[in-house]
Amino acid sequence: MLFESTRIFLRKMTSEDIETYHKWRNDMEVMQSTSPNLDIYHIEETEKFVNEIILGSQFSKSYIIVEKESNKPIGVTSLINIDFKNRNAECIIDIGDKASWGKGYGTESMKLLLDYSFLEMNLHRVSLRVFSFNNRAIKLYEKVGFQQEGISRESIFREGKWHDIIHMSILQEEYVENL
Repeated sequence: MLFESTRIFLRKMTSEDIETYHKWRNDMEVMQSTSPNLDIYHIEETEKFVNEIILGSQFSKSYIIVEKESNKPIGVTSLINIDFKNRNAECIIDIGDKASWGKGYGTESMKLLLDYSFLEMNLHRVSLRVFSFNNRAIKLYEKVGFQQEGISRESIFREGKWHDIIHMSILQEEYVENL
């Protein structure tokens, strides 16, 4: 299977995943380091967001990260803002199941998503944005080959302080040469 490693597999996100996603989306500890807009959402808001933005866009692909042994959803990863003409996309990853943090699932998921992006979709460039205080994510992205290409200074306000948003990307040739 294209979307699997030894411990996880990715499956297409569906409307049946709304409740699980809703739980992660309303967990401030989960969203603190990934979502620019911290808020509590009603289930109807999450349903609308998933159906219209995640599932309803022809310019995004979203996958649920599933731990094989337990068959339990542990997170979500997506390609968004896919530009087919210029072969670019932005990627997002959230490990929503806090018990799965720090176990390497993010690295495995990112490698699967990049394999798909570069080896199947033939994208040229994948980018992302990460908050400057999210050191674990920055290490993960650097480990799989992303390079910093810019900073939006003091763009996010968390816990009474301003933080930067770091822009990173990886090119197809850079990824393929390190396989």
